[in-house]
Amino acid sequence: MLLTLLREWMLTPVTNYRLFHNFAKQDFLAQFTASIGGFLWLILTPVVHIIIYAFVFSYVFQMGRVEGFGETSFVVFMMVGYLPWFAFADSIGKSTGLLLEKAPLITKVKFPVQIIPYVGTVIPYLTHAIGFGILLLYLATQGYLTWQWIYLPFIFFFQFLFALGLVSILSALSVFLRDLQHLVALGITAWFFLTPIVYPITMIQNDEVKSLFLLNPMHSFINLYREIVLQGQVSFIHLQIIIPVSLVTYFFGGWLFMKIKQAFGDVL
Repeated sequence: MLLTLLREWMLTPVTNYRLFHNFAKQDFLAQFTASIGGFLWLILTPVVHIIIYAFVFSYVFQMGRVEGFGETSFVVFMMVGYLPWFAFADSIGKSTGLLLEKAPLITKVKFPVQIIPYVGTVIPYLTHAIGFGILLLYLATQGYLTWQWIYLPFIFFFQFLFALGLVSILSALSVFLRDLQHLVALGITAWFFLTPIVYPITMIQNDEVKSLFLLNPMHSFINLYREIVLQGQVSFIHLQIIIPVSLVTYFFGGWLFMKIKQAFGDVL
């Protein structure tokens, strides 16, 4: 039974490719419906974010170089971690409303409901991957490009699996626990500040406290992005964290979703 559920979960985008493609296309294009800028916002949004943070941290707070990252400016250091985090936070933030928004469809039409968390995670990651790609293209022209960059799709893929597992869990539980929407919003804010994104981990002087950050998988993801892109190296301790955590979260989230999805129609 367990293996059957996991197999069905894993093969969902493949066995239901046409439905998955149509759902993803619809949700992706819906972001630009009735928008004057259209797809231009995919480029403008990350560029505006970079400009704003560059002004705030470089001009207002006078943040200079980051210890251990050579001549890299603080803004570049922060954005390399912020843009992947933005994809993660966006997918998690929307997870609690995925099934509730599709309630009329779920209760009236019989279809593989497990497609919804897949689509709900793919769209934010696809959207924000464009912004991250623009930043990487700029950094490549500034001399940061190294062969270690081949690890980036690998890291991004495991971050996607980690997010998908959490989205599956949260979207399923939100059908029964509506207050989860507020808890998730608060949790994302707390998680953001508990992850070294707008500050380097070197600012924490206590080694015992610093070691506790290894319990936060997003710290390992963000650290890997910065090491690979800005330093041309990979910390295998972080790989040893993200791979099992991502796989366990993905499979557990899929199992839980498949296990209780039959009850969605009754509650919605």
